[in-house]
Amino acid sequence: MPTVSAHVAHTLSRFVDHVFGVMGNGNAYFLDALERDTAVQYTAVRHEAGGVVAADAHYRAGGGLAAATATYGAGFTNTLTALAEAVQAQVPLVLVVGDGPTSGPRAWDVDQIALASAVGARTYTVGRTDAAATTVIAIEHALTYRVPTVLAIPYDVATLEAGPVPAAPEPRLPQPLAPSGPFAEGAVHDLAALLAGAERPLLLAGRGAWLAGAGPALGELAEITGALTASTALGRGLFPDARFDLGVTGGFGAERAMELIRESDVAVVFGASLNQFTMRFGALFAPGTRVVQVDVAPTATHANVGGYIRGDAAVVAGQLVELLRAGRTGGTSSTGGTASSGWRETADLAGALDGAQARHPGDALASDGRLDPRSAARRIAELLPQNRVVVCDGGHFMGWPNAYWPVAAPDRMLMVGTAFQSIGLGFASVPGAVRAKPDATVVLATGDGGGLMALADLETAVRVAGGHGLAVVWNDAAYGAEVNLYGLKGLAEAPMLIPEVDFAALASAVGAHGVVVRALDDLDVLGEWAARSAGERPFLLLDLRISGAVLSPHQEEIIRVNS
Repeated sequence: MPTVSAHVAHTLSRFVDHVFGVMGNGNAYFLDALERDTAVQYTAVRHEAGGVVAADAHYRAGGGLAAATATYGAGFTNTLTALAEAVQAQVPLVLVVGDGPTSGPRAWDVDQIALASAVGARTYTVGRTDAAATTVIAIEHALTYRVPTVLAIPYDVATLEAGPVPAAPEPRLPQPLAPSGPFAEGAVHDLAALLAGAERPLLLAGRGAWLAGAGPALGELAEITGALTASTALGRGLFPDARFDLGVTGGFGAERAMELIRESDVAVVFGASLNQFTMRFGALFAPGTRVVQVDVAPTATHANVGGYIRGDAAVVAGQLVELLRAGRTGGTSSTGGTASSGWRETADLAGALDGAQARHPGDALASDGRLDPRSAARRIAELLPQNRVVVCDGGHFMGWPNAYWPVAAPDRMLMVGTAFQSIGLGFASVPGAVRAKPDATVVLATGDGGGLMALADLETAVRVAGGHGLAVVWNDAAYGAEVNLYGLKGLAEAPMLIPEVDFAALASAVGAHGVVVRALDDLDVLGEWAARSAGERPFLLLDLRISGAVLSPHQEEIIRVNS
């Protein structure tokens, strides 16, 4: 007779293809049922946080909803940082965990519901008669609100017989939010008129626009209005016409592109939260720019927003296209539609559209004799496979891959950790991205500090990715962001330093090919690796011995604001 754990496993298998985790007492029976009786692919990781990170990366890389699993107590508490990151980044996933018995806590039990709630995750606890239904509710909650949910199986319930697994209903998901009512509909008409009269319109899109599938509609809107386009770090590649796209805003962007954005008179932001980095700490737009935000959040998310429309990015963009094409805004062209602003033809785009080519090329070596991260990033970009997904951990180094390694779409640049300002989630992101895009090369960028913190799942990355993966460790023997911010303020640097670690040797110990890179010529190994088929090569780790004296532009921006 199927148990409660089997009910959870069978029901979950209807909606997810991949589960990542670590086995323990609290989830052993769930994993047994998952392995024996379902087609779900289970990937073992080596730290419980890694299971949540992998499920998170799987969703971000376009693989859809995935699940993570851990045991109760210490297994669950190990997931909290990764769980908080998924909450902050609005990434849906289901974390299946063991929990204390319903009869009362044991000496080693903690209040897991309270801990999950503290980081913003809701818990659903299964019982003997409702396990399947509760599982569907947890999935429905995760997908509806784009958050992780915790699905708890009490220890004394896990093995109870629960009868045949019932046919669980499909999760009920909300329809795309459309502006409704006279005020909202009037705001859309006003925005269409504002765009029709703009001389220098700009469209800025973020991850929310990508999730809404707004790319085609936004491309039409940009063409009709003659707008230049730009994106947040999580929305890059969304606009279909790259000829007029200024790339990523903020410290990762080209300086000339940022100058053009400040020339815009009307800026419409679709599906972007406008965090401090996107907004260049308030300096992205000029004071005279009229900024209108379109998002599903209850209210505007930045003080510089002068108008707000609550709605799905694709829906609102489509409505604006319809109004402008029909010429129902004034300012019509000879063919009846809205006349283009003409800014695309008059703007001086030199140096604004070249992406990585507009960045400083760097020197072979920095002033301290170590590798210049700019020239290394540029050379790596030339050698990387085109079909790639870049996974970026947190730290000062993140300025280099974000500025120099272009990607084709938002689901090909995963910045796991930045929402919660965490480091050390890099290696565990690799298996999630690999499972989501098995035909792509997954490229991890991490620092030495974050790399050491995540070391348990170096083995996972190597085992799961094999020749489909490589890691670039930006090794400056320090916590670079702290040195560049607090060291400059005169704080003692000793706690900010890390004895130089041989990551190449660590990688080799778990089956990868590790290479120490001290000069640009050492990167030839990447070209040789990329020329081979994935089945004929091992996981590659490049241990870049970079200089900490070269600052990323995004770090310079942070220093300027904090000083």
